[in-house]
Amino acid sequence: MTLQQSVARKDRGVRILHVQKVAGISGSEAHLLSLLPRLRERGWDVRLLMLHENEPGAWEFARALTARDVPLDAVAISRDVDPPAFLGLVRYLADARPQILHTHLVHADAYGQIAGTMARVPIRMSTKHGFNEFREGRAFALADRAVASLAHVHIAISQGLAHYLAQTEGFEEGSFEIVHYGIAPRDGSEPYAGSEPRLLCVGRLIPIKGHIVLLRAFAEARKQVPGLQLDVAGRGPLEPALRALARELGVADAVRFLGHVSPIQGAIEDSAIIVVPSMGEGFGMVALEAMERSRPVIAAAIGGLGELVEHGETGLLVEPGVAEPLAGAIVELAGDLGRAAEMGRAGRRRAISEFLESRCVERTEQLYEAALDRR
Repeated sequence: MTLQQSVARKDRGVRILHVQKVAGISGSEAHLLSLLPRLRERGWDVRLLMLHENEPGAWEFARALTARDVPLDAVAISRDVDPPAFLGLVRYLADARPQILHTHLVHADAYGQIAGTMARVPIRMSTKHGFNEFREGRAFALADRAVASLAHVHIAISQGLAHYLAQTEGFEEGSFEIVHYGIAPRDGSEPYAGSEPRLLCVGRLIPIKGHIVLLRAFAEARKQVPGLQLDVAGRGPLEPALRALARELGVADAVRFLGHVSPIQGAIEDSAIIVVPSMGEGFGMVALEAMERSRPVIAAAIGGLGELVEHGETGLLVEPGVAEPLAGAIVELAGDLGRAAEMGRAGRRRAISEFLESRCVERTEQLYEAALDRR
């Protein structure tokens, strides 16, 4: 961006309101913590309206965002359908009068797009972020498409997610603008230099993240790579069942449950290979963080993961939800740490060339400018 362009954008005074329901800091929240401050630096009058149920994680996110000088307001909602909260949002929009309303995730779409239409916000945009089991229900699909019809611009964080939404909900795949998440590169990244084949899986301990398949694959792979170790970073309701499964499979002594780890970069650097066995992944920020830290990625070929990981170059892609191919991929890389290191170097080059934070910000700006020009 030139200085002249930057000044021109600052002179616009374009008010942009992002809306999202927040319970903690996960992929979409990390995206906003990256995107919104950069947009403000480039002259856009950006703020966030946080919908919440008073969870501690919501206020952790709020503190992190305001520390980055992004203004934040909050509306509490007590249930999925909360009429008083909705009316409060309509009043808020009528008073704030944003020129662009940008909603993220299901609750913000439903509350924000309807309220934004009632408050006559000129430009309404929606970003879809992930796979969800509830999207496969017919009633939800009809409701989601009805709400989506109120938005002027539809964004998906990967082509794979756009394809999934077309298959499950009946959206037109080509109707989505694609804006990948981005990452800010850090110095001091070197491939894994240890001799112990250590794997790391990062994610909430919930069924869609594929931990059960991973444990079964790990147990099979360990028969061929006896020194194999697995670290699992994250919390969630499946933890007791996963611990029990590790004992049942006879690998409890080789699996460490780390709980919530933040920042995650240290755990990535302590690992030789990052495994992302998800059965649904809108983008795959963990995979991108691993690539930026020069680590190869073994991932399920689903959603945005296939757009991140180049099979045979920066990692390996396997069929989602099946233990046998995942076990084979683990053996292939864990048994050749030299090759894994080369893939890690290639992954960092790809992360820096294709998925920089600045590219995500610029792409978002292009969509804002195009929408403003159309108005």
